[in-house]
Amino acid sequence: MHFLLELVISLLLIIGGVFMLVGSLGLLKLPDLMTRLHAPTKATTLGIGGTLIASMLYFLATDGALSIHEVLITLFLFITAPVTAHFITKAWLHQNPAEREVLPPTGRDLGWSTFEAVPDEAREGDSPPR
Repeated sequence: MHFLLELVISLLLIIGGVFMLVGSLGLLKLPDLMTRLHAPTKATTLGIGGTLIASMLYFLATDGALSIHEVLITLFLFITAPVTAHFITKAWLHQNPAEREVLPPTGRDLGWSTFEAVPDEAREGDSPPR
C-alpha cells in the first residue's frame, strides 16, 4: 500500500475517533435532552462515517474491490440518525408543553404539526377510526 493512502486512512481514523469521542462526551455532559441530542446525531455520526470511509479505502486498496458492508452501514446510519432524532424531539415537545411558547413560527397555516390537529377538510377522505 502506498504511503499517501496509509496516511489518508490514518487521518480518517483519527478524525473519526475524535468526532466519536466529542459526541460521546457531549452525550454525557450536556445539560438537557435537546442539547444532548446534537452530540450523537451530529458528531458521533460524522465520526462513524469517517471510520467507515477509512475502512472502505483500506479494503479497496488491499482487496481491490469496494466493500458493500461499509456502504450499507453508512447508508443505514445516515438515514436512521436524523429520523430518530426527529422522533425523540417530537416526543420531548409533547412531554414539555411549556416549550410551545418558545417555538419559532413555522410560516404555515397548520403551525407545528406535532401540536395542531389535522383540518377537517383533510380528514374527509380518510376512513373513520376503529
